[in-house]
Amino acid sequence: MRSSNPVFSRRGFSRDNGHAGFNAAPQAGGPAVGTSPYATNPYATNPYAPQQGTQLGGPQAPARPDVMTIDDVVSRTGMTLGTVVLTAVLSWVLLPVDPANLGKSYGIAIGAALVALVLSLIQSFKRKPAPALILAYAAFEGVFLGVISSAVSTYLSPGVVVQAVLGTMAVFAGVLIAYKMRWIRVTRRFYGFVMAAAMGFVLLMVANLLFTVFGGGDGLGFRSGGLGIIFGIVGIILGACFLALDFKQVEDGVAYGAPREESWLAAFGLTLTLVWIYLEMLRLFSILQGND
Repeated sequence: MRSSNPVFSRRGFSRDNGHAGFNAAPQAGGPAVGTSPYATNPYATNPYAPQQGTQLGGPQAPARPDVMTIDDVVSRTGMTLGTVVLTAVLSWVLLPVDPANLGKSYGIAIGAALVALVLSLIQSFKRKPAPALILAYAAFEGVFLGVISSAVSTYLSPGVVVQAVLGTMAVFAGVLIAYKMRWIRVTRRFYGFVMAAAMGFVLLMVANLLFTVFGGGDGLGFRSGGLGIIFGIVGIILGACFLALDFKQVEDGVAYGAPREESWLAAFGLTLTLVWIYLEMLRLFSILQGND
């Protein structure tokens, strides 16, 4: 299982006597690896369909003590999000934004964000999750969020941080309820649409940044005004879609008996998605307050 965020690839689950077949060698007589474009797509087939030669209600593989559970995902996610919140609060208190030296504050935020990005990319290319690496990413991400939130709340939109946090919590709860009620169904088409939309969104963000750096102002206008509001809403909707993909991966991991260590990757993906949603909420509410 890999994170559902756009910069990371995905890895599906396969039945293997109650344990997920991660990095397992292909069995004799099985399909050749890489012969199908959906060989690593977890939504290429229905994961809950009965397998050939098995019957519903038949003998099940014995339970294993080292498989991933919902409790594992919840506890690991609590640790990663707790680290983000703790370091964000500490950076807000210990690294107050100085109006006379905003460059230093923004430099710290950008430096922390770059370190967090590097750590997340390293984890994405590792075959197994590294808890220390994931928690280190969470710590640096928290520093970035703390400094940025402090700057926005102090000089641009007072009270916007509370609104962004509540908005993020509302999106999480809404998507979780919709997923549990099966109002949202994660299929191969849904997965492909979300990934294509995310790539387009990221490319527009990069283009806007380049226009801002070299042309000055607000670049293409995606960070202010009516266009900024639309762009922010689209970003939040994409974040909600990533949450649905994350929930699907957790559900598959538990159903297929993924190793317990994979719960760290589930926590990592959920943390990345929630940070994405929070930042989009922060920007959207800042623009809305500025238009009042």
